[in-house]
Amino acid sequence: MSVFEHPEFDHHESIHFFDEPSTGLKAIIAISSTALGPAAGGCRRWRYLSDADALTDVLRLSRGMTYKNAVAGLPFGGGKAVILADDASPKSPQLLRAFGRAVDSLGGRYITAEDVGITVDDIRIVRQETTYVTGLPQSGEDAGGDPSPWTAMGVFLGLKAAAKARLGSDSLDGVKVAVQGVGNVGFHLCKLLADAGASLVVADINRENLNRVANIVPVTEVAPNEILFADVDILAPCALGNILSAQTIPQIKARVIAGAANNQLSAEIDGERLVERGILYAPDYVINAGGVISCAREYLARSLEDQVRIEVSRIPERLTKIFADAERLNRPTNKIADDLARRIVANASNGTPATPDTRRIA
Repeated sequence: MSVFEHPEFDHHESIHFFDEPSTGLKAIIAISSTALGPAAGGCRRWRYLSDADALTDVLRLSRGMTYKNAVAGLPFGGGKAVILADDASPKSPQLLRAFGRAVDSLGGRYITAEDVGITVDDIRIVRQETTYVTGLPQSGEDAGGDPSPWTAMGVFLGLKAAAKARLGSDSLDGVKVAVQGVGNVGFHLCKLLADAGASLVVADINRENLNRVANIVPVTEVAPNEILFADVDILAPCALGNILSAQTIPQIKARVIAGAANNQLSAEIDGERLVERGILYAPDYVINAGGVISCAREYLARSLEDQVRIEVSRIPERLTKIFADAERLNRPTNKIADDLARRIVANASNGTPATPDTRRIA
């Protein structure tokens, strides 16, 4: 099967493969679209079962970044990078600098940042080889650095909007929320939820992550293979994607799914399966856009915290509009969001100016 026949290939503009044996770098950078601007999206370092799985992931993630940046009203297209991790190529300054050279070779068509397996300190090393990075430490009143607190804030606000739409309450006091994955984003989300009075059920494959969150807020731990099916009001997936499928959806008890993980749906039709179960789904790339908003404003040198906070606070507006349109048109929320994102990109590709009215739902 050629790349062009890959089920996740969606007219991506370009796909770049990098192999540097001297540093151990094996990476793929996928540029989904530059219709709205340079392709922006983080770098994920992960141990994939196969090169084919890595390609599938980067194709899905880069397309998701196109949609995320479009709906968030940002002047960026969508791209993503994955570094293939294995025992023979541990993460090292040499490997990270090699990745920086790979990014730089694309001449600004792709802008990278941290994602799963990549830290702020890693990005600082990448920055030694290229200026096409964001997510760097900032100072004073500027936002920047680790984008996970902003992602968590957007998810928290979006989760409240989803709860109001489906549960009928402005308050999260006493609401049961299952958080799958309490790494950087999940940790910050748990603190926000606990402060709002929510009752938390959590799971993570990393014991240190669980200990860190349990030391800050009261939580009930369950096994990772049980968290999706916990008896809760809201499920917040904050780990990896591809978790909502024909196999898992029939077992989910939550009435709302609102979390930070990318590509939560295994397939587009899973949005319809959620509707059939009466579960309200907050499209992942709409609710988890807080981090990319922070990174985008940092890159554009317009990253005052107050400004980023205002932009992140618009996420609930967008979700509320999507929920209302989905109910009015009797369509799944993921299809409403996808159609909106594609329309924004198509207008830009056709030379139609992306005004605030066409790039925002509000």
